[in-house]
Amino acid sequence: MSRRIIPVADVRSLPPSPAVEAVRSPSGELFDTLARPLHDLRISVTDRCNFRCVYCMPRAVFDKDYPFLPHSALLSLEEIERLARLFVAHGVTKIRLTGGEPLLRKNIEFLIERLAKLRTPAGEPLDLTLTTNGSLLARKARALRDAGLTRVTVSLDALDDALFRRMNDADFSVADVLEGIAVAQAVGLSPLKVNMVVKRGTNDSEIVPLARHFRGSGVTLRFIEYMDVGTSNGWNMTEVLPSADVVARIAEHFPLVPLEAHNAAETAQRWGYADGAGEIGVISSVTRAFCGDCTRARLSTEGKLYLCLFATMGYDLRALLRGEASDAAISAAIAQIWEQRADRYSQLRGSEAAPAVGEERRIEMSYIGG
Repeated sequence: MSRRIIPVADVRSLPPSPAVEAVRSPSGELFDTLARPLHDLRISVTDRCNFRCVYCMPRAVFDKDYPFLPHSALLSLEEIERLARLFVAHGVTKIRLTGGEPLLRKNIEFLIERLAKLRTPAGEPLDLTLTTNGSLLARKARALRDAGLTRVTVSLDALDDALFRRMNDADFSVADVLEGIAVAQAVGLSPLKVNMVVKRGTNDSEIVPLARHFRGSGVTLRFIEYMDVGTSNGWNMTEVLPSADVVARIAEHFPLVPLEAHNAAETAQRWGYADGAGEIGVISSVTRAFCGDCTRARLSTEGKLYLCLFATMGYDLRALLRGEASDAAISAAIAQIWEQRADRYSQLRGSEAAPAVGEERRIEMSYIGG
């Protein structure tokens, strides 16, 4: 029997895609056209955020009149849990909750509790983590840990308070985030990671201060090259500071030694402080693409499955959920979608094979998470 998946473009008003007939076993490890397995699932639980970071949700676009999704359009917590269970049966071992800002999602602890009970086919618990801007973490960390969250990643783009407030454009202080990090560590959400998006000419002066602050703290600080995600952030290559330059700047103050990757799909290159005071990571998706080992799928808050952070279209799983499709039918759809995957945008960026700029509208980071 021939099989075909009908993609749904990233336009929210489009009608749902038709159900997909179950034509295969409802579980089993999947590989795409480049032999990449499906091991990681990132789930966006809300498209809203209380920050207006200039590289993600600039206020000029995401203002008070921006049409965020209505609650009825979002996947329910039960729908998210059902899809997660089917993905785990297909080989997913790690789930990361994202947003927007995931801690704005009501009853997020209930979802975490449900996901924490899932087991891989081998009977192992999931690596269950969450990425947050940290503004609400101090008050929620204990409940998140008690619900079964394994660890957390916090975004922090500057240690200088005035600069940080300008970058988040919502008047949140560095102190709020640092308190959240401290509380998360205290309740056992570890190993804790802090992500800094480095934008040349904006916050690259904060690289060394942040490295100095977190040295010896047990926190792994990771530096992310400013990426061309979406179309609203006005990305320009001149604002990208290569990760090699980040490493060189830190090494001038604190000698570094290269560390082996934990696994082939790890996005960050690891560097350890020569004196044993911890490690840093650099994520170089612009200057050193890692598409060849990418094992990640992304589920939007309204139930569309995306195969790349730079995707221009998604696949509507919510239509199957609410169309009373069986688990077998939904599982078959997931399998078909992944097995047809050939995405490798970062590897093609700038080449003749890359899509023309402006030809298709890419999804926004605020919509699908980092």
